[in-house]
Amino acid sequence: MLMAYGIGDAGTGMAASLIGFYLFIFYTSAAGLPAWMAGLVLMLARLWDAINDPLVGWLSDKTKSRSGPRLPWILWSAVPLGIAMALMWWLPPGGPWQRFAIFVAISVVANSLYTCVNLPYAALAAELTANVTLRTRLNTLRFTGSIIASLIGLVLGGLLLANHSDPNSYWRVGMISGGIISLTTLLCGWGIAPAALHCQKPASRRGTTRRLLRRVRQNGRFLRVLGLYLLLWCALQLMQTAALLYLPVVMGLPEGWSNWILLPFIVSSLIGLWIWNGVSNRWGRVKALQWGSVLWIIGCMMAMLLPALDAAVQPTASASNLLRLALLVLAIITAGLGAATAYLIPWALLPDAIDADPEKPAGQYSAWMVLAQKICISLALFFFGNLMSLSGYVAARGVEQPGSALTAIRLCMGIIPVVLIVLGLVVMRRWPERGAHLLVADGGVGR
Repeated sequence: MLMAYGIGDAGTGMAASLIGFYLFIFYTSAAGLPAWMAGLVLMLARLWDAINDPLVGWLSDKTKSRSGPRLPWILWSAVPLGIAMALMWWLPPGGPWQRFAIFVAISVVANSLYTCVNLPYAALAAELTANVTLRTRLNTLRFTGSIIASLIGLVLGGLLLANHSDPNSYWRVGMISGGIISLTTLLCGWGIAPAALHCQKPASRRGTTRRLLRRVRQNGRFLRVLGLYLLLWCALQLMQTAALLYLPVVMGLPEGWSNWILLPFIVSSLIGLWIWNGVSNRWGRVKALQWGSVLWIIGCMMAMLLPALDAAVQPTASASNLLRLALLVLAIITAGLGAATAYLIPWALLPDAIDADPEKPAGQYSAWMVLAQKICISLALFFFGNLMSLSGYVAARGVEQPGSALTAIRLCMGIIPVVLIVLGLVVMRRWPERGAHLLVADGGVGR
């Protein structure tokens, strides 16, 4: 059952990784949208995704079936989600505004189906067990599957997206990833079905939307976890979106190298998950957050300050280029180890906040967490697109970018994420963990 739960975020994790790294590049380089319009597509898609989260959370809490409230949502949405995610990489006909409208429409459908799968799935982590250590392990396995899938997504990108201006290569990536998304989601639903029958279920109590909002607002633990999640994921999303501009435009790497050089980030994030899982179990989740954040900040500052490679020669053709490439990889690995805390710690802390509510409506708390995250990320993406336009960035191959654009990209890889990470640490001061990482509940999975 644990392994089945672990692969449940694999398909959606691959989709999120491909979208985070490549969708902005697809819209600008392949579809020909200006940077501000590409950022607007991403923002509108995220805003709609945020709007539908509370609705799906409420409906899944109220769903009555023999297999529990979450499983029907996961199974029935699996195949449509794969199809919609594939269509996100299709280049429609027409000019920029026609393409803009079609991209927004596809994104609305795809993100709605994404919510129908991912939100009930995320809620199950708090319902399958009351054991704090086991909950952390469930989330570790969840994001292990997600990061491995992200790694596969980057390999697909490296193999098929050597030319960022070729729309056919994006379409091939979309069809392959869509099939993987549907398959892994169905396998997860099949594997967790026996445990889902006996998991904790939300208490059914009538109430108005106002009462629900008041209950969420008065849950101090939830508000702190929410603040942490927003800040860390905005930092991570900003870096992901900027990375494929930073590597070729700022650092002078060939585009083919830029795709592959991101692999150390994914691998180190995967390793970091298990490191911080061990730290959480021994010293607590907040201590894992603090140690990981220090590494993340160091990696960000290294990335911002590293000198560019000499683009006139290959990255390994001179001693200076080789040294700068090695330092770049070190910065990427360091940031990846630290950024693993953004995947693990907020979701490991969320069940504590849910347990503080007598009704324990995991679907609704997961929904509000994801809603606020998506609004914040949508604004971050819109900010990035407009920052690129204001800085003079030109979305065309072989164009020498102005110094203002290079500086803006460096800031998105360094100072701006660092500020968000530090604010996350401030939010989590004096978290009332009180050795919760050492407590073992009587029940196990499915009890």
